[in-house]
Amino acid sequence: MSNELIQAMTLLKEKEWVDLTHTFGPESPHFSAFDAAEFTTLFTHDDGFLAQSFKFAGQYGTHLDAPIHFVRNTRYLDELDLKELLLPLVVIDKSKEAEANNDYSLTVDDLLHFEAEHGRIEAGTFVALRTDWSKRWPDVEAFNNKDAEGHNRIPGWSLDALKFLFEQRKIKAIGHETYDTDSSLDFQKNGALLSEYYVLEQDTYQVELLTNLDKVPATGAIILNIVPKPEKASGFPVRSFAILP
Repeated sequence: MSNELIQAMTLLKEKEWVDLTHTFGPESPHFSAFDAAEFTTLFTHDDGFLAQSFKFAGQYGTHLDAPIHFVRNTRYLDELDLKELLLPLVVIDKSKEAEANNDYSLTVDDLLHFEAEHGRIEAGTFVALRTDWSKRWPDVEAFNNKDAEGHNRIPGWSLDALKFLFEQRKIKAIGHETYDTDSSLDFQKNGALLSEYYVLEQDTYQVELLTNLDKVPATGAIILNIVPKPEKASGFPVRSFAILP
């Protein structure tokens, strides 16, 4: 058996694959407004089979946000096209900056410096922000990184950088290692998640709480975001992975 599809699959399987998804459970870090996940065993092998019940918010663990998550009258998760979930992957490494300044927000200048080194960010790509915040998983205290006043100190994207990517570079989607698109400092300053709203307003999706971006090159890889299809969902845990060039 040999055709173009089989040959393409064979080629892909010869490449290195990197799982970009956290394993999650009831003790995992999660957005503060959500209850912790509940995993319950319904039947055991003594009953003849193992079956479990899972209760968690749609935005839990490594997850995909559909446009409807923030923006009225936009698409639900089940309305995303399958081909949107397979995209070229660009990884912007700001791990050193985020370590030095936990409130770091990616800037337009960061993107221009990236392009000077790696070439122009192409249209239709998935751009991921690497901060190495995922290395704090599954330590809830380290991941939330609260200051003396109880505020999270977590990095993110600036609104200007996202506007540059979507409007000037025509990218398709984004992802990051943190709970939110916005840095915690920007959220506290603006009183809203302006960057997250902007992304979803572009009628596209984003993936949050990614991991292992340090194992992916700046350009040349592809990302697949495999997600269940619950009816009228605003988001759901996703299995995201990269295939390296």
